[in-house]
Amino acid sequence: MTNKLKYAIGIDLGGTYIKLGIVTDSGKIVKKVVVDTMAQKGPDVIIAQIKKGIKELLDGNKLKIHAIGVGCPGVISTKRGTVENPPNLPGWDRVNLVKILEKATGKKVYIENDANAAAIGEYMFGAGKKYNSFVMITLGTGVGGGIILKRKIYRGEFGAAGEIGHITIDYKGPKCNCGSYGCIETYIGNHYLVDRIKKELSGRKSIIKKLVHNDLTKLTPKTICEAAKAGDSFAQEVVKEMGVYLGAALASISNVLDIGIFIIGGGVSGFGKPLFDAIEENARARVLTPLRKRIKVIHAKLKNDAGIKGASALVFYK
Repeated sequence: MTNKLKYAIGIDLGGTYIKLGIVTDSGKIVKKVVVDTMAQKGPDVIIAQIKKGIKELLDGNKLKIHAIGVGCPGVISTKRGTVENPPNLPGWDRVNLVKILEKATGKKVYIENDANAAAIGEYMFGAGKKYNSFVMITLGTGVGGGIILKRKIYRGEFGAAGEIGHITIDYKGPKCNCGSYGCIETYIGNHYLVDRIKKELSGRKSIIKKLVHNDLTKLTPKTICEAAKAGDSFAQEVVKEMGVYLGAALASISNVLDIGIFIIGGGVSGFGKPLFDAIEENARARVLTPLRKRIKVIHAKLKNDAGIKGASALVFYK
């Protein structure tokens, strides 16, 4: 980090909302804007929404913005500045988002996969500051991942490294949207998790139905979390089972990469200590014996602003 870089814009491009913020080089958000993504209307409309958000953000701004960082889903070429086939954003075969935004703003633009951006954000501003290597896992609609290896983001040969959600833990398991079967995402991703709970609730004694007033269309992971914290045995079983699944995946990652630190963020991480304890216990049970004591599962620190701060961190990280 250098004293010359005082302010950057961070843009978190999500399937439902685009979150934008002006962020200092110490990770403080000084202004924030949220606009609808309008994902179903295609890339032209989404890009127009990004530009709208930037305009709102800069309206009345007197701060000197050094550059813009963008965190996007999909396969990202940081060299070409392109976004390819992001999930939940129909019609994006390949879009040169960097070129478009640089032309529109006159600012240097850096782009990165959103999970990688979150990892860089935790490395720069959050729970990863003191670690040379760690794996960041984001639990939400899907299961994303970013790998910091010897203080550098590891992107892989084609920029697709860190797709932790698509580690197979049961080759005969449920079909995943990626086309494979038994991916970790099919067990703990939001939609899959909720669908499975709806099916398993039948015949089980649980306060979950009461919490949603018997309308299972309102069931969310947050509901399951509330039930578990209230002592609901079924919800607590679900949380422990999630720990078994994710722990198995993390053990595999640790065995392959020789990394023991795992930072977990995203909405589902709100299940808290019971989930984290279950993940750590099951990862240690499955990892190679010499690595067991090194396994550590910790909370991400950036929380709801992880996307914005992670995107802005791309500027300071560069």
